[in-house]
Amino acid sequence: MTSAVSPKTLSAAETHRYSRHLLLPEIGVPGQLKLKAAKVLVVGCGGLGCPVLQYLAAAGVGTLGLLDFDTVDESNLQRQVLYATADVGRPKALAAAARLGAQNPFINLVPHQFALTTANALSLLAGYDLVVDCSDNFATRYLVNDACVVLGKPLVYGAIFKFDGQVSVFNYQNGPTYRCLYPEPPAPGEAPSCAEIGVLGVLPGLVGTLQATEVLKLLTGIGEVLSGRLLVIDALGMRFQTLRFRAVPAEQQRTTLEADYAAFCGEALPTAPPAPEISAAELRAWQDSGRPLQLLDVREPHEHAQRHIGGRLVPLGQLAGALAELPADVPTVVHCASGVRSQRAARLLLEQGFREVYSLRNGLADC
Repeated sequence: MTSAVSPKTLSAAETHRYSRHLLLPEIGVPGQLKLKAAKVLVVGCGGLGCPVLQYLAAAGVGTLGLLDFDTVDESNLQRQVLYATADVGRPKALAAAARLGAQNPFINLVPHQFALTTANALSLLAGYDLVVDCSDNFATRYLVNDACVVLGKPLVYGAIFKFDGQVSVFNYQNGPTYRCLYPEPPAPGEAPSCAEIGVLGVLPGLVGTLQATEVLKLLTGIGEVLSGRLLVIDALGMRFQTLRFRAVPAEQQRTTLEADYAAFCGEALPTAPPAPEISAAELRAWQDSGRPLQLLDVREPHEHAQRHIGGRLVPLGQLAGALAELPADVPTVVHCASGVRSQRAARLLLEQGFREVYSLRNGLADC
């Protein structure tokens, strides 16, 4: 989608559309033209990416890159507000671009339907002025940070966890980076995804809106950006806290990319071949047949108390320590709420020599 007029001018229609910005002395026509000329890459079109993209598009950021290789799932609709039920199964980058194009026809939208890797990060990010990290995994966060450092691009960061959020600005005028705040990734399993533990639906909207605010300040040159400061949000207590942090010495900063970010972050497990799956209907038929079966529930006790389908409760975090108590020669079906934790558990059992293991596809959602 191509803007109809020069990035150095505002058409009459744009002047009317952005009139509330133009009334602000801090922005005015010069600031709006800066927004129109800007190129911003949003990494991830999920919970955080949706509000970021909506507000940047509405504000008139001239070129928005939408990076996401995933498709819309029905479980996304609880928080990813760019999408509707009819979008389920569509590529997120394309569905988001279509919605944003209808929202503002005066901007350029560039979908990128692939995963960010060490091989493509530098060439992709080089075409943008600023990057917004709306990803949901540590490997991507470190990769985005390192690529921005190498290229000298400012990075607006956001993250969510259940009811809590974080926002900061990295690599702004040679300021602190993500690695200054988090030199090392957490150990595998210490920070599970929202697919495993859930997230309050409005939280990504709150955090993403704050990220978009930082982007607009950076592009227009107004206000004090969150460089060297981490904004911590507690949605349950509705408390906001700002923590200051410093840049590490320049000689300790990375000047190249890691060879393998998944290995660096201990996130190689999700890329391993998936464990065999079984449907809810196949599980019922198996149970009705009377054939031997070991059913494991790897959810937490409070989830099991709300609803269960029988079997033995062994929370995922305790599974490694309970292996000796489980018969390895009996066919095993592992289940959780959605099929994410059960896949991890099933792979662990297979790695430990369990003979026949299945993950219940989609978890209790289909039961």
